[in-house]
Amino acid sequence: MSHSPLSVEEWRAVLAGEPAGAAAALFDAAQGGDRLAALHYGQCLLDGHGVDTDPQGAFRWFVQAAQSGLAPAMNMVGRCLDQGWGVDQTPHLAASWFAAAADKGDVWGLYNYATALTLGRGVEQDCAHALELFRRAAAMGHAKSQNMIGSFHEDGWEVPVNLNIAAYHYARAAEGGDFRGCFNHARMEIAHGRLEVAQRWLAEAARLGHARFRHQMAQWLNGREEESLRRFADQILSTDMTPA
Repeated sequence: MSHSPLSVEEWRAVLAGEPAGAAAALFDAAQGGDRLAALHYGQCLLDGHGVDTDPQGAFRWFVQAAQSGLAPAMNMVGRCLDQGWGVDQTPHLAASWFAAAADKGDVWGLYNYATALTLGRGVEQDCAHALELFRRAAAMGHAKSQNMIGSFHEDGWEVPVNLNIAAYHYARAAEGGDFRGCFNHARMEIAHGRLEVAQRWLAEAARLGHARFRHQMAQWLNGREEESLRRFADQILSTDMTPA
């Protein structure tokens, strides 16, 4: 017995509800050929959201959605191949999927392909092209790309070193919610002696960042002369040791 497709409002209600119910609805729609449902159900399987975690199954759904031409799914196929989620880690194939997503204007595809070009991961290194792609993504409001543009200007990759331009992009990345942008913005504020402002952004970086990043940030702060920054490093480490 066939079912009428759900309206946008009905989908919003389903996805806002209980996770297992949302996953089941997505599975049914994906089985019926809905490529967006296939993408989102793949994400449920990858994250274990409403279903048991199944990276191999997630990869299969991402591939199915990507083969229909859905750019975000192309990016997720690339992510799986890059990280080894449910499939062998294959950087050169990952880069080709990121490039395909970027060609369609997908913001995460632009970011991930630009990152691959910057690192020379799975593709020949090309920082000039990478910067162009980061700029395209940043123009779409992508905070992580703003942070990367800041790094290019701070370190002099393909552009002259300019700390003022770097600081501008770090600030935009921080405002956009990128934890590395928060940290880099704080570094710029520390360099200007604005410790109170810097600590607010360090706290935000600690809140948004993962455990490994928080430890790296604490190590950097412990190397500073300012006592208040070293105290903040201790706070970060003690928070990491608190059971979840």
